[in-house]
Amino acid sequence: MTTALLLVDIQNDYFPGGRMELEGSKEAGLCAAEALQAFRAAGDPVFHIQHVSLRPSATFFLPDTDGVLINSLVAVEPGEPIIQKHYPNSFRETLLGQYLKEKTVTRLIIAGMMTHMCVDATVRAAFDLGYECVVLSDACATRTLTFQGKTVPAAQVHAAFLAALSSVYAEVGKTADVIK
Repeated sequence: MTTALLLVDIQNDYFPGGRMELEGSKEAGLCAAEALQAFRAAGDPVFHIQHVSLRPSATFFLPDTDGVLINSLVAVEPGEPIIQKHYPNSFRETLLGQYLKEKTVTRLIIAGMMTHMCVDATVRAAFDLGYECVVLSDACATRTLTFQGKTVPAAQVHAAFLAALSSVYAEVGKTADVIK
């Protein structure tokens, strides 16, 4: 069984000063960096996912901006693929599945942003494709949402989506516990 680290959309626009700042993005980025260091040290495969928005109404992850770049906390090293995507699901219309098959990956450790959107969509797709998934809860971040006039704080959004994923789609754990 080959395990790979999948870093989903850990990009500048989600960090302080970005166009779509998330709550706890820096802390999540530091945990993702810890996982990244462990995978590099073990020589295990690492894949960076980069969302580039092509929608005419998009306000962040715009092509040719600093915000679309992978954040320096998880800077890409030579040999680590960057898979660009245009949808929340990292598998949709990308080469991710092909790369994973080439490396005989069967298990994914997933960190990234936003928990309620791209992380969720990617984990569910990976599960449906037969991958065993582990989500690093402290290496993911999201934001406060509103629904039917009610504000849902980011911590509650994060917890609700991770709770849903942990029921069937993935094991969910803290970075230090998973990478040891």
